[in-house]
Amino acid sequence: LAATQAAAATLPEERSELLYHYYDGGGVRAQGPALLVRKSIADKVSLSAQYYVDAVSNASIDVVTTASPFKETRNAYDFGADWLVRDALVSLAVSSSREPDYTANAVGVDVAHEVFGAMTTVTLGFTRGSDEVKKTGEPAFADVARHWQYRFGLTQILTPRWLASANFEAISDAGYLGSPYRAARVFGAAVPERVPRTRSSRAVKLRSLYDYGEGPVRTALRAEYRYFWDNWDIKAHTAEFGAARYVAPGWLAEASVRFYSQDKALFYSDNALAETLYVTRNRQLATFKSTSFAAKATYTFGGAAARFDTKFTGVIERKQFKFSDFTDVRTGAAYEHNATVLQLLLSATF
Repeated sequence: LAATQAAAATLPEERSELLYHYYDGGGVRAQGPALLVRKSIADKVSLSAQYYVDAVSNASIDVVTTASPFKETRNAYDFGADWLVRDALVSLAVSSSREPDYTANAVGVDVAHEVFGAMTTVTLGFTRGSDEVKKTGEPAFADVARHWQYRFGLTQILTPRWLASANFEAISDAGYLGSPYRAARVFGAAVPERVPRTRSSRAVKLRSLYDYGEGPVRTALRAEYRYFWDNWDIKAHTAEFGAARYVAPGWLAEASVRFYSQDKALFYSDNALAETLYVTRNRQLATFKSTSFAAKATYTFGGAAARFDTKFTGVIERKQFKFSDFTDVRTGAAYEHNATVLQLLLSATF
């Protein structure tokens, strides 16, 4: 709740977390566990390891209209190390994700430095990723995609109860950036999609946190806005508002609403009427809007006198997607669907 939680020059707490996640929407179901363990060494270094599983059953509109439903499992591993150096925290992260036809590896480094008496935190970060793309049933198909991400952030404590931050992100992608399974439509006929092999994108995010009240009536308010644009001519706006409040001893309740809108890519077409160098019918590059509502409840066991700070958190989120220029070829109507997200988290600090 407290806005002052953003202080950088502090190692993360020693903790372990066990998460179960579930997603169901648009014909896609994904579920599985995740496990995180974090341990500090000599109050200067913090090490973490995480294992994440996604068991996916895919019958999305792309799949059912151009192929057959399928099931697959994705396994992801993340390892991190944080070093505390005076007023700075240096973080190194390594991740690896594997699916039957897709492998993604990334390494990143971030530096967060406190200045002006710990009232301001400046962050810099960089991530380098490399993906290997394959196609099930075609052993000869193989390609790569590489990613570079640069981050800069500034967090300011304005008052003991009010915190604001601004973050900028720049991403460059090169290589195979499409899907070997996805089809586009030209004059009503299905053709393999063709997308550029390079992409540059930028994003700016503004965030404000404020809390008021004391004890059982303490409440926190949050507001965020993000603007995204890229050289594929996509522009997107995201606004999110949230509130959190202690509603009973040990109980923290939160609620949030999120609005998202996006313009289509320059070469996107639901049904192209001319042959062009690039063409795609990827609905994620179409014009659409989404709205999501989330509710979250956290219960802390044992109170302040307990040896371990153990918490159980449940999150349920409902998402609505509405597309303006992507149609369901089975009905000819503009496509829309809903999705439900569920997360159950058990965590303990020690």
